[in-house]
Amino acid sequence: MIRRGQNFLSLVYAFFDFIFIQLLFLFSYWIKFKSGWISFDKPLAFDHYILWTFIYSCIAIIVGYFVGFYRSNRRKRFSFEVFSIIQIHFISLLMFLSVLFIFKIVDFSRSYLLLFVVNNILFLSFYRYVVKLTLKYYREKGYNKQFVLIVGAGTLGKKFSRNLAGYPELGFDVVGFLDDYQDQHEVDGYKYKPIIGKVDDLEGILEQIIVDEVIIALPLEAHSKYGRIINVCEKYGVKTHIIPDFYDYLPAKPYFDNFAGMPLINVRDIPLDELRNRFLKRAFDIIFSLAAILMTLPLLVLIAIGVKLTSPGPVIFKQERVGLNRRTFMMYKFRSMRVQTDGTSDTGWTTENDPRKTKFGTFLRKTSLDELPQFFNVLFGHMSVVGPRPERPYFVEQFKEEIPKYMVKHHIRPGITGWAQSNGLRGDTSIEDRIKYDIFYIENWSFLFDIKIIWKTIVNGFVNKNAY
Repeated sequence: MIRRGQNFLSLVYAFFDFIFIQLLFLFSYWIKFKSGWISFDKPLAFDHYILWTFIYSCIAIIVGYFVGFYRSNRRKRFSFEVFSIIQIHFISLLMFLSVLFIFKIVDFSRSYLLLFVVNNILFLSFYRYVVKLTLKYYREKGYNKQFVLIVGAGTLGKKFSRNLAGYPELGFDVVGFLDDYQDQHEVDGYKYKPIIGKVDDLEGILEQIIVDEVIIALPLEAHSKYGRIINVCEKYGVKTHIIPDFYDYLPAKPYFDNFAGMPLINVRDIPLDELRNRFLKRAFDIIFSLAAILMTLPLLVLIAIGVKLTSPGPVIFKQERVGLNRRTFMMYKFRSMRVQTDGTSDTGWTTENDPRKTKFGTFLRKTSLDELPQFFNVLFGHMSVVGPRPERPYFVEQFKEEIPKYMVKHHIRPGITGWAQSNGLRGDTSIEDRIKYDIFYIENWSFLFDIKIIWKTIVNGFVNKNAY
């Protein structure tokens, strides 16, 4: 039994997208030809434009279906929808230009077409954001639910149930569990949905109650039951998902590959391994760091003078850090401490009342202004604007033995700010928590994710109470 609700919702989305594109045509036409803001030229016939806009709309809707934009996306982040909208209208634009070329249509304003496409991307993204927030609100209130049956009431199934309960905005409700070895849950302080039968009762339960998705959360030794469970679910048109018993070893977004005709799970799929993503991130780093250096140049000069006047020694402090692919580099900071002797060890943490700090240096560290020279590290390719913070070699050797997955952070360039730092994990905070955030960032990188982190860093401010 496949519920028709999602198919109907997809049609509604497509219909309103089509209507919205027509409204944006009117808006773009008015800006270009009627408002006097852009052009005072005599416009071409309105009918001429509305006909071709209708064709563009049809192309965009068809492309949307092909790229999966109108499938259920309640599990997807909003960045996925924005990326899909950009992808759809870029492809649609190329196809539309091809159609104009084939039919030899030359009387069409290129500036209008650019304005129309940009408006589509901006306004459709805003409209979809409003829709997503609205659906999130109603799902939290108990509407637009989808029902989940969990096969397996062991540790795996219970953990999934508790995790799912933490995301009410997704609109999923657990109807119960199936398990062969227990008929009620052991008491652990959490109220689970009841165990409503054995695994062999699955077919009868799908006959009796509404189930949209079945989650198989069985241990590895029960893999012989998977085939029958999947066959029963497919017989009733119910989606099936498997939680692997070894999920702790998998990334947040597992990637399946094909090798020698066999499906393989890539244990660590990293978006920045792709050339196009690395190119996009590096291009952004160069542009952003150049802009930051030029904008803060007067401030850089003032800080340099302040460092020189308050303590003898060099203005810039250079320290060895571990970066991309475990290669070391010299990271730049404004010097905030007194110059140490050559024999002084560089293996200690800075403390709150560290006597080595200067008064001006304490101010620089608290406001993160001492980090500004790292934009030169970004420009030189040692670092990125966004990424895991780099650490000294001594501590890297220590942490890699003590903290699981610590070395994963070196798969990408380190950053001036990161997902951990933008969530308050700066200075004297848990290394274990930082690594969890760093790995999530590495596995879920996107250009919009970088923008979000930069924005959060700016909004949260640069003053760091944990910086000593």
